[in-house]
Amino acid sequence: MGFLEKQSKKIEKMFAKGKPLERFYPFFEAMDTFLLTPGTTTKKAPFVRDAVDLKRVMIFVVIALFPCIFMGIYNVGYQMYLAQGVTATLWKCLGMGATKVLPIILVTYAVGGFWEGLFSTVRKHEINEGFLVTGILFALTLPPTIPLWQVAVGISFGIVIGKEIFGGTGMNFLNPALTARAFIFFAYPAQMSGDAVWAAVDGFTKATPLAVVAGAPRGASAVNTLLESGYTFKEMLFGFIPGSIGETSALACLIGLAFLLVTRVASWRIVAGCVVGLITMSLVFSIFQGPDRLSFFSLPAHWHMVMGGFAFGAIFMATDPVSSAATDPGRWIYGILIGVLVVLIRMVNPAYPEGTMLAILFMNVFAPLIDHFVVEANIKRRTKRATK
Repeated sequence: MGFLEKQSKKIEKMFAKGKPLERFYPFFEAMDTFLLTPGTTTKKAPFVRDAVDLKRVMIFVVIALFPCIFMGIYNVGYQMYLAQGVTATLWKCLGMGATKVLPIILVTYAVGGFWEGLFSTVRKHEINEGFLVTGILFALTLPPTIPLWQVAVGISFGIVIGKEIFGGTGMNFLNPALTARAFIFFAYPAQMSGDAVWAAVDGFTKATPLAVVAGAPRGASAVNTLLESGYTFKEMLFGFIPGSIGETSALACLIGLAFLLVTRVASWRIVAGCVVGLITMSLVFSIFQGPDRLSFFSLPAHWHMVMGGFAFGAIFMATDPVSSAATDPGRWIYGILIGVLVVLIRMVNPAYPEGTMLAILFMNVFAPLIDHFVVEANIKRRTKRATK
């Protein structure tokens, strides 16, 4: 580490004020703080001694996503071989899946990194670390068959419109990765939705579990329809189903959640609130279902949790500390309403059975308002106690 520090100090002089490379200091700072602990300290109180900075927090989130990345790559390869009727080994599935997934991740980071660097250079700010997470989250929410040029367009919209125009990391009120995903979904719906979004090989398509239930006739049992289509609860839990790259395996998401909770990066209240809201709303619909109801009305809550992007969204998207509620009571309210909206969108709007993305974005908008009412209520309670 001593060698790296010495070399860093030598190179830093080339980017100092007045030097030819001054304009590109954000790029040096990004690499320096990525490899080494930042040497800057606060000049006045309050002082907090902590080895964890924003970059380390973002790295923790990326590490938590490793199970989803691994499972996503494997499942893409598995589905491609399955479509060809071939039984492949673990390594063959990983190799085949990597040919589809890695280009998407590389394009996301290359194009998104360009915009991050450009805005940092123009503003003379440090490169925002949040992109480490935004880039991989966006890539994992995409289907593996999406054209790479659409990946570039989507991440450009998410970074520029969803974050940078508001001031960068910490200033955005919408989750940038979901903003990019929403733009791609509404701009190019043919590649992002439909009854058969999975096209592992030419001439082969297969509907996702959500599309299967959405297309079931009225009065049909959702669980029976899924089982008849070859989708079991176990397959959806482990992720051996078609869908977006990182969203198919609820188990991989849970492993990532365990890491985030141990490192105290994510708020357990938000995740628990999402689960409570989903269970409550699905029970309400199951109680009031009639003989001519939509198939979704009969879907149990635990099936809802392993279908679509609920697990991925509740764990990695809804817990974004910038766009979510900041108060503890507000986090409960925020999470519960996300769970309620997910089920509501799936039930009421079968044309768009995946409600997680819209539910989180909708609650991103109301998160500041929720915190405002929580704080105001707390002030009133404390004022009342003080005046007694």
